[in-house]
Amino acid sequence: MNNMKILYGTANRAKLNLMKNVTAPLNIDIICLDDLEQSLPEIVENGKNPLENAEIKARAYYKAFSMPVFSCDSGLYFDGLDEALQPGTYVRRVNGRELTDEEMLVYYSMLARKNGNKLIARYRNAIFLIFDENTCFSSMDISIASEPFILTSVPHKKRVKGFPLDSLSLDIQTGKYYYDLTERTTLHDSMDIGLREFFENALSGLK
Repeated sequence: MNNMKILYGTANRAKLNLMKNVTAPLNIDIICLDDLEQSLPEIVENGKNPLENAEIKARAYYKAFSMPVFSCDSGLYFDGLDEALQPGTYVRRVNGRELTDEEMLVYYSMLARKNGNKLIARYRNAIFLIFDENTCFSSMDISIASEPFILTSVPHKKRVKGFPLDSLSLDIQTGKYYYDLTERTTLHDSMDIGLREFFENALSGLK
């Protein structure tokens, strides 16, 4: 039996590889937008939260490509930070401009420095999955959120393309960079478990 092919509504290969690892035990084959030799629809992500944006993207890609598709969106939130400075769904967008990985490191390093390197952060993540017009699954449950972490102003020397803020992320319990931990889960591991369970439940719902 062939694996079900599902489109991930992203062109970010780092995110694709992460999701492939998450779903490796399942009978699905995840591809991304770069794997399609078709023009992409223009999408305006004007949702009020990550789940609304994930749905907007998933529905647009399903309409364009007529195949099972899911999209994800994230919001970054800091404890005690003024509302005007909360990134929310605009993690990469500052003053109306999309930042590169390196520009994000500069901006968020400065934000951490201004707040004494004690900013407590969490990613709230959302996913919207469409199998067909009548079969959709979605979640913004805490099980697919990251664990709380500390944002620091000094980047780790390690970089992973597409995930620049991981280089600024410290484990709360140890104060160490996640990249330096050897015996504990990484920043994304708890989220990975929740995402795998989401796909398992969605696939079981098709039976």
